Amino acid sequence: MLSKDIGIDLGTANVLIFVKGKGIVLNEPSVIAVDKKSKKVVAIGQEAKTMLGRTPENIQAVKPMKDGVIADFELTEIMLNEFLTKIKVKKLFVKPRILICCPTNITPVEKNAIREAASQMGARSVYIEEEPKVAAIGAGLDISSPTASMVVDIGGGTCDIAVLSMNEIVTSKQIKIAGNHFNDDIIKYIREKNKLVIGELTAEDIKVNFTNVFDPVKSETMTVKGRNLVTGLPDKIELHQDQTRDALKDSMSRLIKSISLVLEDTPPELSADIVEKGIVLTGGGANLKGLVELLESKLKVPVLIAESPLTCVCEGCGKLLDDIKSLEKEKD
Repeated sequence: MLSKDIGIDLGTANVLIFVKGKGIVLNEPSVIAVDKKSKKVVAIGQEAKTMLGRTPENIQAVKPMKDGVIADFELTEIMLNEFLTKIKVKKLFVKPRILICCPTNITPVEKNAIREAASQMGARSVYIEEEPKVAAIGAGLDISSPTASMVVDIGGGTCDIAVLSMNEIVTSKQIKIAGNHFNDDIIKYIREKNKLVIGELTAEDIKVNFTNVFDPVKSETMTVKGRNLVTGLPDKIELHQDQTRDALKDSMSRLIKSISLVLEDTPPELSADIVEKGIVLTGGGANLKGLVELLESKLKVPVLIAESPLTCVCEGCGKLLDDIKSLEKEKD
C-alpha cells in the first residue's frame, strides 16, 4: 500500500515531521511569508525566518502558531501543506494516517482546530497526543512501568511539566514561559537598561550563543547592534554575560516555582522515584546554558538533558507510530 504514517511535532518555534520507515525528514522553523495582495506563499521555514522584521510592506512574515496552538488557522494549513509537498507526501496514492503532538491542557476547541488542519491536509485518520508524554518516549524513558518519570519540555511557546507513570500523566502543569518568552525578556531588558531596540533574531542569537542563567562571567561581553531608542539611529552596545542572567531572572523564578508545584502534587512513592531518576529536560530550551545547574541548585533533584532534546517529540512520534493499534484505542 503506497501510504505512510506521519508524525508531526507542530511547535511554536519549529515543525518537525517523521515519516515511518524514513525517520525525521523535515525540521524547519514555524514561519511563513506570504504576499498580502496575491496571498501567494513567498517562503516557508528557514527562508521565511530570515525575513522576520526585514520584509517590505507587501510581504508578511509570521509565525502562525502561538503558545503551542494554532493562532492563524489558514496560514498554518498553508504552511503544513507546503511542508508536506516539500517532502512529497502529497503524491501518495493512499491518504496517510497523521499523529500530531500538542501541549497539555489545551482546550477542546484548540484540539479540534489541530485535528481539522490535519484533515484538510488529506489525512485519513488523525491522532492527537500530549507533548510531554511523547517527549518522554522520544527521550528513551520507560513510562509504561509503575515508576515515575518526570519531563520538563521547554518549547518555543510553552513549557510542559509532567510526571508520568503506567503510560499516563499523573500530574502536570503548562506555563507560557519558554523560548519565545526568553527572547522577549532579552529584548525588554536591553531596551530598558541600554536604550537599544533589537529584533527577535538578535535576541535569539544572544539567548542561544551567549546567555548563562547560572554562573555567568561578567568579563564576557558580546557586541549587540540595534536602533538607539533616544536618537533613532543605528547603534551598538557591549552586553555583559551577567546581564543575560538578570534579563531572564523572573522567567527562571516562575519556571522553578512551576516545577516545584508539580513535584508537590506528586504522590510520595513517585516522588521517591524522581529523587533517584531525576528530571529530564527536552525541547530547545533545555540547551539554555546554566539551566541544569540552576534547577539542581534550587530543586535539590538531579536534572538531565535528553540526548537529542530538539527532536525528542518527533522521535517519540516515530515510536508511537510503530504501535498504531494503541493510538486507535486512545483516539477520541
